[in-house]
Amino acid sequence: MKYFTKEVQIGLVAIAGVMVMFFGMKFLKGLTLFSTDDNYYVKFSQVAGLSASSPIYANGYRVGVVEKVIYDYVSGKDIVAVIGLDNAMRMPKGSKAEITKDLMGNIQLNLLLGPNPSDVLAPGDTIAGTVAGGALGKAAEMIPQIEKMLPKLDSILASVNMLLADPAIASALHNVDQITANLNATSRELSSLSATLNRQMPSMLGKVDGVLTNTNTLTKKLSDVDVAMTMEKVNATLHNVEQMTAKLNSTEGTLGLLMRDPSLYRNLNATMMHADSLMIDLRQHPKRYVHFSVFGRKDK
Repeated sequence: MKYFTKEVQIGLVAIAGVMVMFFGMKFLKGLTLFSTDDNYYVKFSQVAGLSASSPIYANGYRVGVVEKVIYDYVSGKDIVAVIGLDNAMRMPKGSKAEITKDLMGNIQLNLLLGPNPSDVLAPGDTIAGTVAGGALGKAAEMIPQIEKMLPKLDSILASVNMLLADPAIASALHNVDQITANLNATSRELSSLSATLNRQMPSMLGKVDGVLTNTNTLTKKLSDVDVAMTMEKVNATLHNVEQMTAKLNSTEGTLGLLMRDPSLYRNLNATMMHADSLMIDLRQHPKRYVHFSVFGRKDK
């Protein structure tokens, strides 16, 4: 027990504390305590804030962590990041690494895997790295176009201000208010009309039923009419009319002769004229035709 003096115990506690602090720092950084990861190297022209312990994702799944970033102080050109990937992870040739930021501004490294999964890189190989523009990069690319559009936007705003200052706009808005009020009134009238129609609809349907009943009765009566017999009577009547017309057009019978013989017409006309003359003479000289005598007729 003489070997475990207070000084030795304090030393052992200090060594244990240092080891716990070392492994705790690695754990807090996201590094594995007893690393079995495969190391690869990623070469960047600029790392956009990438640092050790930044997570690495492949297709959205975390597969490793950035162990350290090495800056070339001599040339000042390339920056190499040492990444540790799960030893089950296979890196196809042609893969790339892309630095991106999430919505919270945290930096991460996304692996863009190559097309051929059977042809893989060996641990310790170097792959190319890029920086994704993200939303801010896209916005920066749009700035030149926005600058070109600013004069046009200024002109458009000036035109809009002039248009809004036009009194006709206020008048049009006032008219729109009136139109809206008229539409509201029309809507109320339509609602009232609809309610009236709903109340009167049963009586109207009753009348329609009566009309349909009368129509059915009329249709039944029409269907009961003997059309064949009626047409036979009409044909007989037309035949009689045809015969009478033929007799009138012929010289047979009094009417036919009267319509066809001009001499008969002239004789009748002369007879009427003589009768008319006789009536006139009788009215003017009645004594020629009528004689009255109290004592008897005298012989002339």
